[in-house]
Amino acid sequence: MAFTRATGKHRRPGRMHRGTARAAGIAALTSTGVVGSLATPALAAGPAAQQTGLTPVVAIGDEVAARIDAQAAAQHEAAREAAQAAAREAAEEAARERAAEAAEEAREAEERAAREAERKRLDTFVSPIAGSYVSTGYLSGGAVWSSGSHTGVDFHAASGTPVLSVGTGTVVEAGWGGAYGNQVVIKMHDGTHTQYGHLSAVAVSVGQQVTPGQRIGFSGATGNVTGAHLHFEARTTAEYGSDIDPVAYLRAHGVNL
Repeated sequence: MAFTRATGKHRRPGRMHRGTARAAGIAALTSTGVVGSLATPALAAGPAAQQTGLTPVVAIGDEVAARIDAQAAAQHEAAREAAQAAAREAAEEAARERAAEAAEEAREAEERAAREAERKRLDTFVSPIAGSYVSTGYLSGGAVWSSGSHTGVDFHAASGTPVLSVGTGTVVEAGWGGAYGNQVVIKMHDGTHTQYGHLSAVAVSVGQQVTPGQRIGFSGATGNVTGAHLHFEARTTAEYGSDIDPVAYLRAHGVNL
C-alpha cells in the first residue's frame, strides 16, 4: 500500500516554523504576563549560567590580590625590622667601639701615670739623715783615713738616728765592713753605689729592694771612728777607691744640702 505525504493542516511543521512559533508563543505569553510566572525562571537561567562562569574568576582575582598585598606588607615589615635590627647592631657596634677606645685610652693613661710615677720614684733622692748637715767634707785630709783623705762625707747624727736610703736600689752588702764598722752598700737604679758606714744597727739584708727614704739602719760609732755620725760615700762601683763627690752626687739628684 502506498503512503502519501501528509498535506494541509495535518502536515508536521518544519524546524524553522517550530522555532518561529515558539518565539511567537513566548512573545504572546510575555505580553499577557504569563511569562513572568512561567518563562522568567527558564529565561533567567541563561544569564545566571553565564555569571557563574565569571564570579569564580573575580573571586580568585581578589584572593590573589589580597595574598600579594599581604606578602608585600609582610616583606615591607620584614625589611623594616631588618633595617631596625641593622641600625641597632650598628649602634651597638659603635658603642662597643667607643667603649673599647675609652678602655684603651684609660689603659694608656694608667700606663703613662705608672711610668711617670716610676720615673719620679727612680729620680727621687733624699738626704741619708733627715734634717742633718755635712760635718766633714769630701777629700778632707788627715791621718784618720788610711787613704790620706776622706773618701766620703760625714753627716752629723747622734747614735740611733735613722739612716735612710738616698734613692731606689738593691742592697748588695749589709753587715760588718772593717774600718767602716757596720755598713750597708746599695746599688742604685742607675748603676752607681752608695755606702752608709759606722752604723749601730743594720735594718736590711742583701738582695732587698729599697726605696727613697726607706730606713736601712741606725747611725752609730762602730769601726774606725772617734764619735757617732754617719759616713756616706757615692761610688761608681761597689769597690773601694771608686768614690765620687757625695755632695755633688746628691745635689745632681735634687737633694739640697
